[in-house]
Amino acid sequence: MTEMKPGFAAEDDVPIPYMARTRDYYMAIGYDTPYRWAHYIDAPFQPLRKPLAQSRVAIVTTAAPFDPARGDQGPGAKYNGGAKFYQVYDGDTSQSHDLRISHIAYDRVHTTADDSGTWFPLPALHALAAGRIGEVAPRFYGAPTNRSHRVTIETDAPEILARCRADGVDAAVLVPNCPVCHQTISLVARHLEANGISTVVMGCAKDIVEHAAVPRFLFSDFPLGNSAGKPHDKDSQAFTLDLALRVLESAAGPQTTVQSPLRWRADVAWKRDYNNVALLGAEELARRRAEFDAQKAVARGLRETAA
Repeated sequence: MTEMKPGFAAEDDVPIPYMARTRDYYMAIGYDTPYRWAHYIDAPFQPLRKPLAQSRVAIVTTAAPFDPARGDQGPGAKYNGGAKFYQVYDGDTSQSHDLRISHIAYDRVHTTADDSGTWFPLPALHALAAGRIGEVAPRFYGAPTNRSHRVTIETDAPEILARCRADGVDAAVLVPNCPVCHQTISLVARHLEANGISTVVMGCAKDIVEHAAVPRFLFSDFPLGNSAGKPHDKDSQAFTLDLALRVLESAAGPQTTVQSPLRWRADVAWKRDYNNVALLGAEELARRRAEFDAQKAVARGLRETAA
């Protein structure tokens, strides 16, 4: 029998229920209209049209290029306006790119997001070119994190599809960060798959991705912001990407989920913390409501400036 580690409780050793935690959290800070997560009961499915070793593979990310003019967008940023409203769709991968994640709701307690290999596996994908895969697409594609299903489905996903087609992409690896990122990426994956491009989602929010019903999903039971492996652990990142590609190759049909065997740590107490209102007092909830309102105001200002 496996010995129980300090702080370990069997009931904690399950995927974090992000939809429920998010609903309870926002109700606790005063938002009483529950968010409606995207939900489908089936998914499109496009088998690989050619062997992976002959396929051109692209990355779709919810990370964003850093722009000093927009203030703090790094791992410690308190808002994600830059990533959310100023996302670009392409970039020349032959050049250096300063991509960052600053999403409000990735896990800021148990991870730091200071190693981009955990959320943007482009270098790891290049390492597999001309062997494991045919080649890496000449551009990567950004999916703006949007709470509106309609905007993602009608605007952003078709734009990403058009650029994938222009670049001759055969398959895409999609990597989200925060809870809404997982929904956005799932909707983009569905759209690409319905239009002939095979996909695999690498993510950490199992309930959100499966609720949206994606074709293929590699689930890593890690804190949000680590969809592509553990930080500063190249072996973990390489293993996670290779496993995602194996899911891409081997899935027999849609809504295939494979769980990575890697564990974040033996002690799973970290899963208790994320947006758990039972662990927060009234004063902390009030502080977070004020902070969230300020973040929304900043994001609204960025939208208006862009418009």
